[in-house]
Amino acid sequence: MKIKLSKKELIAFEEKVAENFNAAKIKAPVHLYYGNEDKIINVFKNIEEDDWIFCSWRSHYQCLLKGVHQDILMEKILEGKSISLCFPEHKIYSSAIVGGVLPIAVGVAMNLKNKNKKNKVFCFMGDMTSETGIAHECIKYSQKHDLPIFFIIEDNQKSVMTDTRETWNIKTLSYENSNESKIIYYSYSTKYPHAGAGTRVQF
Repeated sequence: MKIKLSKKELIAFEEKVAENFNAAKIKAPVHLYYGNEDKIINVFKNIEEDDWIFCSWRSHYQCLLKGVHQDILMEKILEGKSISLCFPEHKIYSSAIVGGVLPIAVGVAMNLKNKNKKNKVFCFMGDMTSETGIAHECIKYSQKHDLPIFFIIEDNQKSVMTDTRETWNIKTLSYENSNESKIIYYSYSTKYPHAGAGTRVQF
């Protein structure tokens, strides 16, 4: 798929969201990207217009790269919908529920296989979500049934108030060194906290 926006444009969009959030113009949680632009753009080089995208509460970059117009996306974020962005016309869905989209993504992939469709599903999740039971079950089921779904694990070492590796007493994540072709893992460092933009906002 043709990449819709450049790295510079992605960063500029998030900085604008951060500016609006810190000015109390966004009266709902936001989860910002920064630092993974090259890696997520690389993932999207293998995503076609007709493929499905599922993600969690951090989905601004996915929406932009899938073709959602910046003005429309910003309008939704200003309305307080940053953590539940859904654009059916672009086949992109997100949810604030941890692991909430995973079984839905698997169901869509199963339907595509049953109907012999050529399009695929790409399911994004964070490092803590990748260690949950629902993630393990969805990944195992998809592997054993050879479903047309790719799981992208984005490790930013942030998970609310806990550290994923300390929580589970592990040195590496379960899929960090996976050789499975349909599991894509990458780590990145971001300048933003898990939620918000670094400034305490009193609404």
